[in-house]
Amino acid sequence: MKEFPPALGRLADAQPYPLLFVTVGGTHLYGFPARDSIHELRGVHVLPLREVVGLTVSHETIEVARAEEGPAVELVTHDVRKFFSLLLKRNSYALEQLFSPLVLRATPELEEMRAIGRGCITRHHAQHYLGLAHTQWGMFAQERPRRAKTLLYVYRMLLTGIHLMRTGQVEANLPALNKMFQLPYIDELVERKLAGGEKGRLEDDHVSFHELEFARLTVELEQASRTSNLPEEPTSRLALNDLLVRLRLHPHPREGARGG
Repeated sequence: MKEFPPALGRLADAQPYPLLFVTVGGTHLYGFPARDSIHELRGVHVLPLREVVGLTVSHETIEVARAEEGPAVELVTHDVRKFFSLLLKRNSYALEQLFSPLVLRATPELEEMRAIGRGCITRHHAQHYLGLAHTQWGMFAQERPRRAKTLLYVYRMLLTGIHLMRTGQVEANLPALNKMFQLPYIDELVERKLAGGEKGRLEDDHVSFHELEFARLTVELEQASRTSNLPEEPTSRLALNDLLVRLRLHPHPREGARGG
């Protein structure tokens, strides 16, 4: 189990509702965190039955941030029903949160959620990754000075999407992905990003090369989607519904593994 700064666990433990899991996302998950990178925690909480049977449902999403002690940390959790809806809507961020190997808090239900969540992966997740990559590329094209960090996000989206289409496995860590893709410029971009400052910037004469790579990998992701063996639609809607009912009727997830 990975060791985490104690402040992360304290923030998770202070939440008002039972937590099914809390995992780490952001640059720590993607494999290129700087020394001062914020710890982005993502998780799922369970609202009690009395708070979800009425006309108005509150606290479906809870966001808190702390920076007064230790590392800066941000925690965002969704109620289990909202999180399951995101899984069924082909939200790739929800998948990455569920399958993140950086687990801060977990109950035994996490493994069941992961088993069911595999049935939510479809070939249409490629469209979400394509959209995210295009958004990041637009930011990179317009920013001055251009930063290695923004470009890393572009490649992270594209390679994660291609890998998902080919294997059905969620891998959000860019250095791990590049062990498979062997793109020689990825390691250099990571080094630039980690160095920060002037070294984290890209000269204009590098842009044309990366524009060609962006176009090439975009086509590769589109092709991977067309030839993927992944289903067109989620196959685990009923299983998610059954799990949701059980969690509502038994709203206190059992104490589970703790990282850190």
